[in-house]
Amino acid sequence: MVQERVKTSTSFATVWVTVPNRALGRSLGRQAVEAGLAACAQVSGPLESIYRWQGAVESSREWLLVLKTRNRCLKALEALVVAHHPYDTPQFIALPLLGGSSKYLAWLEASTRPTPTQPTRARPNPRPGEPARSARRTR
Repeated sequence: MVQERVKTSTSFATVWVTVPNRALGRSLGRQAVEAGLAACAQVSGPLESIYRWQGAVESSREWLLVLKTRNRCLKALEALVVAHHPYDTPQFIALPLLGGSSKYLAWLEASTRPTPTQPTRARPNPRPGEPARSARRTR
C-alpha cells in the first residue's frame, strides 16, 4: 500500500452556513456544487443554536451546511448563500484548510471554478431564528 502525503495549502477553505431546515441546506448545497462554487456540500443536524439577536438571547433548531471550496470562490459563494438564505444575517464563516491529501485537494480544485454562474434573484430575509417563508426556490 502506498501512503499518500498530506499536502499543505492556503488555497482552500471550508464554509459553515447554518440554515433553518434540511431542505434549504440541500438546496443551497446543490446550487453551490452545480455552479462550481463548491466541490462538496454536507448537511448535518438538527442542532440547537443559542445566539444573541437584537439584544435578546434566543435559540432555534438549525442544520449545518458545510461547503468545501477554493478561496477564489468565496465571494461568489457568499453572494449565492445571501441571495437564497431567509435570514437577515446568515452565518457565512470560511475556515482555511491547512492541508489535506494531495488527491483530495486536486479533486477539490478540479471540481470548482472561480468564475461561476451568477446567483438568481434574492428572497426576503427574516431575522435568525424565524422560520423560513419557504425552503423552495421560486422560479
